Amino acid sequence: MDKPVLLVLAAGMGSRYGGLKQIDQVGPSGEAIIDYSIYDAIRAGYGRVVFVVRPEIEEAVRNFFETRLKGRIPFDFVHQELGRVPEGTVVPPERKKPWGTGHAVMVAKEKIHEPFAVINADDFYGPGAYRQTAAFLQGSRDPSEYAMVGYRLENTLSDHGAVARGICRTSPDGYLLEVTEHTKIYKDDGRIISLLDDGNTVELQGDVPVSMNFWCFKPNIFDELERQFAEFVREHAADPKAEFFIPLPVSRLIREGKIRMKVLPNSEEWFGVTYKEDKPVVIRKIRELVDKGVYPEKLWD
Repeated sequence: MDKPVLLVLAAGMGSRYGGLKQIDQVGPSGEAIIDYSIYDAIRAGYGRVVFVVRPEIEEAVRNFFETRLKGRIPFDFVHQELGRVPEGTVVPPERKKPWGTGHAVMVAKEKIHEPFAVINADDFYGPGAYRQTAAFLQGSRDPSEYAMVGYRLENTLSDHGAVARGICRTSPDGYLLEVTEHTKIYKDDGRIISLLDDGNTVELQGDVPVSMNFWCFKPNIFDELERQFAEFVREHAADPKAEFFIPLPVSRLIREGKIRMKVLPNSEEWFGVTYKEDKPVVIRKIRELVDKGVYPEKLWD
């Protein structure tokens, strides 16, 4: 069986971070977070990496990884552009914002023909998550069975501002029933609050499972994404900020009975760089993992 592919979503604008956080250096020898993700993926048995990038940053990302990954794992690039839409779909002329994570996965259709996992470039997921997902992708033979890594909400927040999280509802046997994207979750005096689009707030429980955009898909997801994305564009043409997040098509496919989504619970610590103020925390946590022997001092020696 073909080894699974790792699809890295690296097309983000970095507006809240204030720079190209995809390759910002946080490791003791100049490593970015994605270096550790790819290192863990190689150890877990992934066979190839595909980066989703904006055209204007491909050269910087390619130059960063060229010497690091050469001879270790094949890698390729695909562009997320506003004009990458299904045939017959019209892009609103006032649209400037990227279409979102679901669209970022969709544009990789021509590059991926194997079972694959999706991750964010700027999130640290832990080595166990790559072992879990590689085992699932190599072991699951049902084309309608997908999976996601679930983290506790309280372990995924930033001390420096609001974050977006996919809040999950699961069945007793561990399958996803629904995932709802909350785009502004923050801490407030010991509570976890979500600011909704209508201006209201709700309190969330810390132990609720959340998606951190670590998904396991089969190649048949691409046709579904194209179908739903075309509908999404038609329905939201008047909203230049609407985004086609991965949880939208996943939730619909579950409701339609077309897929089952297994939730892979993971107790490892997640961390990332949503804000510039997060960077010192990430540097410290990476240093601790190196000191514990989880990673070498120089990752690509």
